[in-house]
Amino acid sequence: MAVLTFELPDGSTRDVDVHQVFNAGYAGRSQGEVAAHVAELAELGVPAPSVTPALYPVSPYLAQQTDRVAVQHARTSGEAEWALVVAADGELLLTAACDHTDRDLEVHGVAWSKNAGPDVIARRAWRLDDVQARVDDLTLRAWVTHRGQETEIQRGTLAELLTPGYWAEVLRSRGDLVPGTVLISGTIPMTEDVDQFAEAWRVELGDPATGDTIRLAYEVVPLPEPIG
Repeated sequence: MAVLTFELPDGSTRDVDVHQVFNAGYAGRSQGEVAAHVAELAELGVPAPSVTPALYPVSPYLAQQTDRVAVQHARTSGEAEWALVVAADGELLLTAACDHTDRDLEVHGVAWSKNAGPDVIARRAWRLDDVQARVDDLTLRAWVTHRGQETEIQRGTLAELLTPGYWAEVLRSRGDLVPGTVLISGTIPMTEDVDQFAEAWRVELGDPATGDTIRLAYEVVPLPEPIG
């Protein structure tokens, strides 16, 4: 399984041996807006979930702290998200994440597409208890790079998404709020006129109250041409 290492603001570190990963989907705070988004995706051929919000288990090895994502074709993209991580002692950590998804495969099944690429996780984290009181004020931003030019594609706050506390209770009710669990939050809207199929992604989770920012960045690299 994957082992993730996080640096906390006090300089201490936490090693997390990942045993299970979940990707939340259709996880906007306004489920009315989510319903409209589901309808839009259906017109593009993406199958609607049976319920919203949705929760997709993915292979544990897909949680990666990496600066390089290899892809099979040109229609894959990331999504700015936060991640809830259960440390070895049960402590809940909050960090930045980017769910890299195969958009061509998505029309055949969202769960399949989520298992076709990694969840890129930042190397720093906050204790959830330390930011819980102001969690809705935390900011989430993403940028994509095309031909060396970086453009912002996502900007919002955690108030747009179901909270870490909400998902912690969902996991607890399932018996899944256990050490080694990682939950990825779902994402905020993308700017429509920015091409998501990029050569690099960068995500920031920010705390305006302290000025602290958790960052991740990675390049998207095509795999070599196959034989056969």
